[in-house]
Amino acid sequence: MRIGELAATVGVTPRTVRHYHHEGLLPEPVRLANGYRDYTLQHAVVLARIKRLTELGLGLAEVRDVLADDAGRDLVEVLEELDQDLARQEDAIRERRARLRTLLETEGELPADAPLSPELAALFARTVPPAGSPTAARDREMLALIDTGAAPEERRRLLATLATVVTSPDAMALAHEAYALLDSLAGVDPDDPRVDEAAHRLVACVPRELRADAAAIDLDEESGFLRALYADVDPAQGEAFRRALRILAERAA
Repeated sequence: MRIGELAATVGVTPRTVRHYHHEGLLPEPVRLANGYRDYTLQHAVVLARIKRLTELGLGLAEVRDVLADDAGRDLVEVLEELDQDLARQEDAIRERRARLRTLLETEGELPADAPLSPELAALFARTVPPAGSPTAARDREMLALIDTGAAPEERRRLLATLATVVTSPDAMALAHEAYALLDSLAGVDPDDPRVDEAAHRLVACVPRELRADAAAIDLDEESGFLRALYADVDPAQGEAFRRALRILAERAA
């Protein structure tokens, strides 16, 4: 068979056949005197198996493993890994669809910080930040950042804890006081007495369930996230955050 005949027999393109040759999946046939490849029925059988494996979702490296005569992985092992990977993809797709449904079912215009996870969207819907507070606006941005970057389990744990906080009028009043204090630090000296007051107010706002996480932050080896946060706020506000973390670490010791 010529390459076009082989490709037509299996239902692929000649370009695909050449690619499989290049990847070492399909053995090169002998060439006729005129230089054309002369494919046998065995080539068609191997090519058909490659097609079936790739249609299942295997990558070419995995196909090569399955086809190898020695040191190749068992097909069952490869397919089990593929099945696990597909299960993870299914979970991710279900979560994405849930987020889409939340957005599509939102009454009126979507919020400026959309899209968010259903948990954070629900949390924001239950809170009314102080009007005109830059700190409150930044707090929402930080939560949206964590919502995006945190592992799903950690995100759900954090937001579940915060969901209990927003139902407490006392806790929300405390948070609004902390926002106002931090807003008042804009442009002042880091040694201003209000910095220490703001730090203690921040500590009081941290839910008990999250204090161990905050206390575990290495203050001597600041993360890139903390450096970026301090660079984004006024020096006095950054100092209030540092002191709050130090207080939490001292109390946990």
